[in-house]
Amino acid sequence: MEKIQHKTIPVNGLKMHVAELGEGPLVLFIHGFPELWYSWRHQMTFMAERGYRAVAPDMRGYGETTGAPLDDPSKFTVFHLVGDLISLLDAIAADEDKVFVVGHDWGALVAWYLCMYRPDRVKALVNLSVPFTPRNPVMNPVESMRKYYGDDHYICRFQEPGDIEAEFEKVGTKEVLKNMLSFRDPAPLFFPKGKGFTNPVDRAPWLSEDDLDYYVSKFEQTGFTGGVNYYRAFGLNWELNAPWSGAGVKVPVKFMVGEFDLVYHIPGTKDFVHKGGFKKFVPLLEDVVVLEGAAHFVNQERPDEINQHIYEFLKQF
Repeated sequence: MEKIQHKTIPVNGLKMHVAELGEGPLVLFIHGFPELWYSWRHQMTFMAERGYRAVAPDMRGYGETTGAPLDDPSKFTVFHLVGDLISLLDAIAADEDKVFVVGHDWGALVAWYLCMYRPDRVKALVNLSVPFTPRNPVMNPVESMRKYYGDDHYICRFQEPGDIEAEFEKVGTKEVLKNMLSFRDPAPLFFPKGKGFTNPVDRAPWLSEDDLDYYVSKFEQTGFTGGVNYYRAFGLNWELNAPWSGAGVKVPVKFMVGEFDLVYHIPGTKDFVHKGGFKKFVPLLEDVVVLEGAAHFVNQERPDEINQHIYEFLKQF
């Protein structure tokens, strides 16, 4: 960890904080919510030791990456997020036409769009937790969640600017992060208004006190608005992606998910992943791995297995 280099790079109107380790073919690691570059600490050291250049930015609105207008969720669309990454690659890997990409949670979603918009920049993709989801032509994802789960579902609660932030402030940054990062229930996640976490959990064994403190130190500086804005742009993403209705991803892909991941248990997801739908939209999908006993933050919960899966897949190319 002490060998990881930290840089600030001008990217797409931002000052993007980037963690980097190793030399060789570039592997771009994209984190999710509520996370940071730090979520990839295990993967970065592992891949660097095997001849790769591991690069993990704090994404727009997170950590030490600055310059995003937090008061404007429309500046957090997947076009902005993919644009940030293309600009980053232009700055740090101008001599590499294509790079490897690894994503988790929101990072996986961004990675799918990166591959859909710019397959010319990606050699191969390993995505965790969130499978590719084809655009529903008649209903945006927020409306879908509201229809299935009601207004207390976390994605619905995240929509009103300032609302969930005020709730998190009452609960406390450390308690919020401990409960989210340690969440293992495959059932939907709800935030009933004014009730905070209805089922608080103990800190997960894989999340050390030092790890948790690192996350807390950064989110106490930035707040949660940057990360929550990704959810606030969901509806706008749906509108803007109308030209890609029916489109898929045509780069080589490996997908991994924890058995107890709440995303994996969204109605219809298992059938889509295992019964042909996924392969239809991601024709170069080479492998799907379900890690028994693991939950959502699988790259941190089961790093040894995840590291080996990533390496075995990427070394083919």
